[in-house]
Amino acid sequence: MKKKILVLILLALVLIGTSILTFGKKEPVDFSADVKPILNKHCITCHGGVKKNGGLSFLFENEAFAKAESGKSAIIRGDGEHSELVKRLISDDPELRMPYNAPKLNDDEIDILKRWIDEGAKWGEHWAYTTPKETEVPKPFSLLSIFGVKPKGVNNTIDFFVLDKMKEKKLSFADEADKALLLRRVYLDLIGIPPSLAEIQAFEADQRDDAYTRRVDSLLASQKYGEKWASWWLDMARYADTKGYEKDGSRTIWTYRDWVIKALNKDMPYDEFTIEQLAGDLLPEPTKDQLIATAFHRNTMNNDEGGTDSEEFRMAAVLDRLNTTYQVWLSTTFECVQCHSHTYDPFKFEEYYKSLAFFNNTRDEDTQGDHPKLRFYTTQDEKRIDSIKRWLSTTGNASLVKSTDLFLHTLEPKVHAHYSDQIVDGALYDTKWLGVRTGGSARLRAINLDNKQQFFMNFWTGAVGGKLEIHLDKLSGPILAVIDLPSTNGRQVIQSPISATRGVHDLYLVFKNPSVAHGQPICMIEWFAFRENFPHEKSLDNMNFQKTFLQLVNMQPEGVPIMIENPKDMHRKTNVFIRGNRLSLGAEVQPTVPASLNSFPKGAQRNRLGFAQWIVSKENPLTARTLVNRVWAQLFGRGLVEPLGDMGTQSIPPIHRELLDYLALDLMNTKKWSIKKLIREMVLSGTYKQSSSLNNSNFEMDPQNYYLARGPRFRLSAEQIRDQALAVSGLLSNKMYGPSVMPYQPDGVWMTVYSGESWVKSAGEDQYRRGIYTFLKRTSPYPSFVSFDASSREVCLVDRIRTNTPLQALATLNDPVYLEAAKHLGAIMEKEGNGNLRNGIRVGYKRAMLKDADEKKLKELEHLYQKALIDFSKKPDSAAKFLNEDLAKSNVKVLPSKAAYMLVANAVLNLDEFLTKS
Repeated sequence: MKKKILVLILLALVLIGTSILTFGKKEPVDFSADVKPILNKHCITCHGGVKKNGGLSFLFENEAFAKAESGKSAIIRGDGEHSELVKRLISDDPELRMPYNAPKLNDDEIDILKRWIDEGAKWGEHWAYTTPKETEVPKPFSLLSIFGVKPKGVNNTIDFFVLDKMKEKKLSFADEADKALLLRRVYLDLIGIPPSLAEIQAFEADQRDDAYTRRVDSLLASQKYGEKWASWWLDMARYADTKGYEKDGSRTIWTYRDWVIKALNKDMPYDEFTIEQLAGDLLPEPTKDQLIATAFHRNTMNNDEGGTDSEEFRMAAVLDRLNTTYQVWLSTTFECVQCHSHTYDPFKFEEYYKSLAFFNNTRDEDTQGDHPKLRFYTTQDEKRIDSIKRWLSTTGNASLVKSTDLFLHTLEPKVHAHYSDQIVDGALYDTKWLGVRTGGSARLRAINLDNKQQFFMNFWTGAVGGKLEIHLDKLSGPILAVIDLPSTNGRQVIQSPISATRGVHDLYLVFKNPSVAHGQPICMIEWFAFRENFPHEKSLDNMNFQKTFLQLVNMQPEGVPIMIENPKDMHRKTNVFIRGNRLSLGAEVQPTVPASLNSFPKGAQRNRLGFAQWIVSKENPLTARTLVNRVWAQLFGRGLVEPLGDMGTQSIPPIHRELLDYLALDLMNTKKWSIKKLIREMVLSGTYKQSSSLNNSNFEMDPQNYYLARGPRFRLSAEQIRDQALAVSGLLSNKMYGPSVMPYQPDGVWMTVYSGESWVKSAGEDQYRRGIYTFLKRTSPYPSFVSFDASSREVCLVDRIRTNTPLQALATLNDPVYLEAAKHLGAIMEKEGNGNLRNGIRVGYKRAMLKDADEKKLKELEHLYQKALIDFSKKPDSAAKFLNEDLAKSNVKVLPSKAAYMLVANAVLNLDEFLTKS
């Protein structure tokens, strides 16, 4: 017995000793979590991507351990005491101590850096730049779990991760939201508009275990789903109906908006969704829809103002495409690298331009015509195109068939007039169009004439008798063609054969027409094109099809701007811009992705298609995480990582990083990039279904709800606020797709220049369509949307701010759109109240809030009605004005009551609970 006691005592001592050693020993310093934030906060400003004072940088490992200008290394691995870094941090000499001219680091920060060096100064990677790893689901063990019983609030895997973090803060799940509130929440999140009262009542009466799941599946299958989620994507795609900058002329690009809606509705896998938008034109035999998808990057702004440099703004568009791509798909502030290596993240200056090279070879050139466009022919004209292609295919020349189809549908490749130089007695008018006076000339440089025996020119002139001579290599060189320039009625494309020549040559264009007044150009030219001959075997067919071809080219069908890659002979070089200045060129670079991210896919082409495939590779550490984070933010009001636009080392360390990685891996591997399945899992979670009430102890322990111990509660988006008001008043149109519409907006909002464009209020149901279809002018966005923080979409926006300003109340109280909605809702209240004021108010409130009004609210609204009735009875003219009716044609007896009901309805539509998802 004594021996047993002695053994137990010894075991206890061993356990106690082990515990003391274990708990007394500090955890090793983690570079990413502990060291990097200190370096970013205190050191990197002077020793990083922008500056390398003393020849020292802490941005990259090789730089941090290299010898500085002093000849010493700042860090000696394993020896913190003798490392120059630590010496400088603790020095009493103000000229030596670091950070220079700034407060000293606190003792804890110095201790972390010293311990890190003593432990070997192991450099680490930021978590977001490593691929997501399989994470074990933290399911707590209990006897009940053996029988499949889950803890309170746990519906699926998401909840186990959330619950695990809650335990750290002694938090627990809130109760599930009541059925009406939950259904309203999921309707607003999935389709953007609230359910009807009948749908609420049916859900409350449905006692099936899967009643909620059935509603979620039904909403995901709704065509309205695409309209709601497209609004989120179009912010990132910087979609607008105008080109931006000072002139801000209209742009017909709504078919891209419709493509997004349709792609989301059919749940196009996100990897396909990505590839088609970034490089649909480079896919084998791209479809019309795949070409439309590339308009994602034609949403860049275009500067039509006279006197601008077309190359400057072409390059501005290319830079925007690069920055937007890294922002949208990779949550990376890549724009910081245009002038210098990234200050905080592992991206080198030269890598910016290596990525830029993927985007620098597209055909668009900041032209007034927004070329290239996908031309939408009628069915009959498409048949004419097919007949030309069938005839050409009989010759067995597949490349000619393909180039003919491309030219007829995009007018590419062509050479824009602003490409010309060495202009004699002429000019680039408005810096866009070539105009040359009689006897004058211009040069087209470096034109590849291999197999190019047909010349096309888009021009206009009111003069007759003009001639154009094309000379080879010099003004006195051989003449390739002499072309008559007929008088035109607007712009016209003419065609002429040119002498067969091989190789790359400069062409000199000489213009002659003595009849044109002195000082006036003979004609104005927009573009040139050089094309192959049609087959000569059947000359009659050749003539007929060539005539049809030219007729089709001269048509001006509607179209949408798209991306088209340069052919090899028009390939552009990409150079580093020294200090980010495009006029100061450095070394030429080839398309390559940053070394800190995943490798370029094997066998992929070094173009936009290969780049898009690199982005959606499962080895890319950022793409899936970014999508999960953005979708989570749409549903919960805040991302798992903040801010949404930066997952780099300056982001806030995520509380739920394991959950983020689980969802990212699951999205790629199990859900096969399905956005709908991702959303479905999120909204079926117990985390999402919680009540958002603030009346519990969880609020005091976690007021910002970082640990997700209550449901989401935040203001609706600008579009949702308007759509909801129209929906509950019965005005909302279900019409989908088509050109953007112009609902009411006050006079004088548009200040257009250089054109007669104006805001013309749409007729009929078009004025009541969903907000996503509202015409968006970049320099003058729809006023009520701006009040509620919608974007002007001049640049990519990944996260709208949510403000609370008096302007918002002024909009919803006075904007005629909301007043009309209130008028219709007031009429419903009056009708269904059937003479009983309280019942009428109950009807209106429940129709808007989908729940009964409490006694206090009923009394307040009744009081508002009575006060308004007295005022309007005294001033029937005010009642008529409020109702937007003609007093002379109205029944004066009923006007005060109608106006009073409308005022009550207006108040209901302005309540915080109506404007909030709670």
